[in-house]
Amino acid sequence: MNLPSASQQPLPSDLGEAMEFIRNVPIFSDIDGPELAKIVRVGVRKKYKKGSIILLEEETGAALFVIIGGKVKIVRTDDDGREVILSILGENDFFGEMSILDGLARSASVVAITKAELFMIHRRDFLKLMQDVPAVAISLLKELTMRLRKADAQIKSLSLKDAAGRVANVILQLADDIGTIRKGRVEIDELPLQQDLANMAGTSRETISRVVHMFIKKGHLELQGNKMIINDYEKFKNLFI
Repeated sequence: MNLPSASQQPLPSDLGEAMEFIRNVPIFSDIDGPELAKIVRVGVRKKYKKGSIILLEEETGAALFVIIGGKVKIVRTDDDGREVILSILGENDFFGEMSILDGLARSASVVAITKAELFMIHRRDFLKLMQDVPAVAISLLKELTMRLRKADAQIKSLSLKDAAGRVANVILQLADDIGTIRKGRVEIDELPLQQDLANMAGTSRETISRVVHMFIKKGHLELQGNKMIINDYEKFKNLFI
């Protein structure tokens, strides 16, 4: 399968604006100005349409991607062709780091679920950056450890919890990944399709619909169009974690 074409251009000519974006990315947050400028200069910006395949599972990894805007889903396909969503990433998140580090094939595919703008750093440039700036390597290790902990929690949820627990775990995962908290309430904009939620929870669309409506009836959630609101994030989290 051929990847769809994506527009490609340098980061904005306003170096200060570009550096401010890079500074907000967790793995680059501890880097000083001159090194940030170096990152801006070696990377390129790429734009993808909704539904575009950004990376394919099993292809050789040659770059790290940081999300400037939009959302993507990280997916794997089983032997029967069914899609399993591992996570959904939004602004300032990154992907492609595993293949960058070990040089092996991609472990999952990445698909744009909205229009997406990405910042791409080629493998050779990123490896040199980690050598020159140890803070990048340390920050990357912290982020990878956090992802491992989240993966452990997801595995536990799928194997030990009932349907309500699995759906709640997915909602909390989305809240942590792409939600916005305001006075204890978390808003999840551009909620994924019910089938995507079902794939993440390892259940059916019917179960997602039933459990979500049960949570709404109990006052835990609200739905406003394509936005989901967790009315009391800490309370909801304590009920299911």
